[in-house]
Amino acid sequence: MYDFDLTVRGDIVETDRIVRDGWLAVRAGKIAARGVGTPPAAAEAVDARGQWIIPGVIDGQVHAGSQLNQEGLGWASRAAAAGGVTVMVDMPYDDPEPVASRAQLDAKIAEVERDCHVDVALFGTLNDKHGMQAAAGLIEGGVCAFKFSTFEATPGRFPRIEEDDLYEAFRLIAPSGLVCGVHNQMQELTRKNIQRLIEAGDTGWDAFMRAHTPLVENLATALIYEIGAETGARAHAVHVSTARGFDICNMYRRAGHQASIETCVQYLMLNHEEHTKKFGAKTKHYPPIRPKAEVDLLWSHIANDECTFVSSDHVSWGLERKQNPNIFKNSSGGPGLETLLPAFWTGCEEHGIAPTMVVKQLCSNPARHFLLDDRKGSLAVGMDADIVILKPERYAFDPSTSLSAVHWSSFEGREFSVRVAATYCRGALAFDGQKVINAKGHGQFLRPHRA
Repeated sequence: MYDFDLTVRGDIVETDRIVRDGWLAVRAGKIAARGVGTPPAAAEAVDARGQWIIPGVIDGQVHAGSQLNQEGLGWASRAAAAGGVTVMVDMPYDDPEPVASRAQLDAKIAEVERDCHVDVALFGTLNDKHGMQAAAGLIEGGVCAFKFSTFEATPGRFPRIEEDDLYEAFRLIAPSGLVCGVHNQMQELTRKNIQRLIEAGDTGWDAFMRAHTPLVENLATALIYEIGAETGARAHAVHVSTARGFDICNMYRRAGHQASIETCVQYLMLNHEEHTKKFGAKTKHYPPIRPKAEVDLLWSHIANDECTFVSSDHVSWGLERKQNPNIFKNSSGGPGLETLLPAFWTGCEEHGIAPTMVVKQLCSNPARHFLLDDRKGSLAVGMDADIVILKPERYAFDPSTSLSAVHWSSFEGREFSVRVAATYCRGALAFDGQKVINAKGHGQFLRPHRA
């Protein structure tokens, strides 16, 4: 009879240090003990010396239900496990209707518990159909955050929330302590810019970035934080692609407001001149991929520890939605659950940033942001045994082997410096480096703790 179910030995990366030749011992799905050197006896012992051990990644921006009968949470959770993601935080903009009522939330929770291989937390939103009064039921039902948009990406499914309604939503949510995340894009400026380019016949690969100027994004970012300042809510810009956005966030933070900021790995690892020119609409995102000079500035904010967390903004559109010669007629977004961790780790390595920053941005910070840090984001004793083993290895990413619903990626051919060798979710092996091991339904719905 063993005291522990599992031990894992290797170089443990935390937010403030690296424990060389450390070990973790797991009992009943939790980290039960840890130390350095030879681990205690266990029913299963994994010797990963020479490899990195990190907490499971929390991807704070996943869109698994954006296209009916395309992917869904269960399929997305397979890609998550392959990418070292043990918690998906899924957005509410599902097809055909967003999650804006308690009944819709309950149905989505049932899907998580039936189909998922990793754990899942859920956003909610508010809309005209169910009204502002639905906020209370969504909070009681266990959403970990709310999502809104200053831009109508899709009528009905992904609506614009006008400023007075956004103010009221923030005011209602503020007492719960949950974050109010907002898609930061000014609708009128965007549409005017696009119309002007279409009328001029300027619709090629490079037109999308020129239509979505930094001003389109930065004005919306400031609007979000000002409404947060007025209401006392936790205001969050969900995908910032400009250094100016970080400057704006820092201004509100210095004034004492609860401002947080997120960027996505594609804004750090792709640039307009090289990757958008090569891949065209595959790199179309809201906001757009920016020029290399802007990307370099974003990395300075990562290095200064000014970002709340980094996410993927994953959505598995089929390539049929990315092949129109008119850039404005293509869908925005792309798959990212499998590339978030290796891409960001590689980027940090290339910029001389320690692996501890990866754990901050992908594990501990999102756990705290979504009020999941009583269980997730750390390898401390008592936490869920969400463990990822990373093998140092240089390889070109090949999306044809993806476990996602689609087999393309704007990271195709990009050299990464680490490979996910194993993913454990609450002490159970979910991915062995080649295939998903655990059964669907292992994943749990995660409710935020309340302060």
